[in-house]
Amino acid sequence: MKVLVTGGAGFIGSHVVHRLLAAGHAVEVVDNLATGRREQVPAAARLHVCDLRDARLDDVFTAAKPEVVVHIAAQAAVSRSVADPRFDASVNVLGAIGLLEACRRAGVQRVVYTSTGGAAYGDTEILPTPEDHPLRPASPYGVSKVTVERYLECWAGLTGLRPLTLRLANIYGPRQDPAGEAGVIAIFTSRLLTGASCIVNGDGEQTRDYVYVGDVAEAVARGVASTDVTGVANIGTGAETSVNELYRRLARLTDVPRAAEHGPARPGEQRRSLLDASRAKALLGWSATTSLDEGLSQTVAWFRKELKR
Repeated sequence: MKVLVTGGAGFIGSHVVHRLLAAGHAVEVVDNLATGRREQVPAAARLHVCDLRDARLDDVFTAAKPEVVVHIAAQAAVSRSVADPRFDASVNVLGAIGLLEACRRAGVQRVVYTSTGGAAYGDTEILPTPEDHPLRPASPYGVSKVTVERYLECWAGLTGLRPLTLRLANIYGPRQDPAGEAGVIAIFTSRLLTGASCIVNGDGEQTRDYVYVGDVAEAVARGVASTDVTGVANIGTGAETSVNELYRRLARLTDVPRAAEHGPARPGEQRRSLLDASRAKALLGWSATTSLDEGLSQTVAWFRKELKR
């Protein structure tokens, strides 16, 4: 199939592009390169440098002629969404509306959208958290991602769109930028390998569901292939890991004997996050296959290689 991937020059998007190409799809990428990198787009995929809010997006669709759109492009920094919610909404909400309008004009009826798990559900008493749990986003980023889910539902009714939303857990792996919208694994790995200190917020017993980016790319590829599967599915491992445990594992892998430093807790930080991914297994035949130790080893190996360049 012809697939257009938004944000395909970024961390998650570039892994998705590689996976789709391996599956035999014809892949094109649209990315404004605000956080993505041109060199991360493989030569087999054509890159269109364009913002989703730009009127030139229709030209991209005319050139690409996609049958399926995978929407990954986003303003993904929670801290920036709090500091500048107007910008967050402009990128995540208005950008998605621009994309959906382009899909409507081009007759595209299949969209696979990567949303957020933890930021959508917030702190819950039900762990692992299923898709039908009430959504309680505590940041503008979470609100904007959930808002796009609602637009997809609306477009399904208005245009016959067949949307699939994948609510992702905390993604990590090679190509994640420790200075950008990164999660704690990329930050800790980079700092440990360069001899810098690592700061753990609060007591470090806050937990997350860490899912390897290669497993996420596999879930998206299955969503592209399963064109009749619609609705929402969590993408996670069903296992929670504390920040303290994460630091211990990364310190072992990087041969760093020192303990982490502890700083003040972040106000309003989610205490526990763990996703129930049984629906993804039922609908897509997907489950995470990369263990945390394996994924961390591959991530550390990639960062070591990058630092030698």
